Amino acid sequence: VSPWDIALCATGTAVAGGGGLVLAVLFYTPSLRAPMFLGGGSLALADLLAGLGLVANFGGGYLLRPPSEAAELAAAGLRGGAFSASVCSLLAITVDRYLSLYNALTYHSERTLGFTCAMVLLMWLLCLGVGLLPLLGWNCLRDQSACSILRPVTKDNAAVLAVTFLLLFALMMQLYLQICKIAFRHAQQIAVQHQFIATAQATSTRKGLSTLSLILGTFALCWIPFAIYSLVADSSYPVVYTYSLALPATCNSLINPIIYAFRNPDIQKSLWLACCGCVPSTFSSRPRTSSDV
Repeated sequence: VSPWDIALCATGTAVAGGGGLVLAVLFYTPSLRAPMFLGGGSLALADLLAGLGLVANFGGGYLLRPPSEAAELAAAGLRGGAFSASVCSLLAITVDRYLSLYNALTYHSERTLGFTCAMVLLMWLLCLGVGLLPLLGWNCLRDQSACSILRPVTKDNAAVLAVTFLLLFALMMQLYLQICKIAFRHAQQIAVQHQFIATAQATSTRKGLSTLSLILGTFALCWIPFAIYSLVADSSYPVVYTYSLALPATCNSLINPIIYAFRNPDIQKSLWLACCGCVPSTFSSRPRTSSDV
């Protein structure tokens, strides 16, 4: 058994556990079912499925005898769809941050629960389509020489996915720069007004901005090297290179709950209540806004 596969399976188990914990907190806490938390819930579900995909890949490779092509394709589809949903969920969170600042006065009236659920459902349908691609012919099981480092995906198809990923990340960075400009403009207005409400809003905006910075920063560090490598490499490259870049990429789904969910004060409060039935006296009770999410 390859130690790299064991590491990926262990990472997948931890990823699934973290995503499942966040989903449980969101589901069992009525106050966290607001539209602004749906992006986090979608991200947690994507991470949960990505973790299960890594575990299924290990099980299909080492536990099924003889190996099943259908199981391999299904595991590849689960991983591809789940990681696509994770990327799209991060994009949705970035867009939501941008709208909460750009349309601050109309944000809550426009972001209704039904509209948000419809957008999340549409996103998941698109990611489901990505997950079905290996089963629909995007595979190299009949021509091993055409395999990419993402077996059983072909090199050409892996390049398409990598380019799409880089374009989505570029879009996220563009939105992030716009968010920084809006936040800077708000800070200038607050400096002039010196009002308490404005100061509280500024604190909320800064925290939301720092959370988004951490999310996008770790996302870039974990995924961009792997995406670029998948553009230039194929199945003939040493497998150790693939594993050494794939493991940090999968760890991004392990870091997401820590950065996004567990730093959120409302989720922290729910976790404290679930674990010990109390909330620390130092816990902040200031009103939350969409920028906190």
